[in-house]
Amino acid sequence: MQKGLCITALSISALVLLLFLADILLGFAGMKAMAPYKSFSMVYDLVFIVCAGVIGFMSWKVYKTLP
Repeated sequence: MQKGLCITALSISALVLLLFLADILLGFAGMKAMAPYKSFSMVYDLVFIVCAGVIGFMSWKVYKTLP
């Protein structure tokens, strides 16, 4: 059960990371109409990218230590 939760957290954090990374990259490229959140705020994008990376890292470390 614990490994399943770790894999779930890892996959959700990867999706969040990709979503906000696409938002910030498309905003920089000048394609705000294509960005998922229309490049609303760069600060929010960066905060969500960092948080998703931290959660992904923590879930990966926990997954590796489980038997």
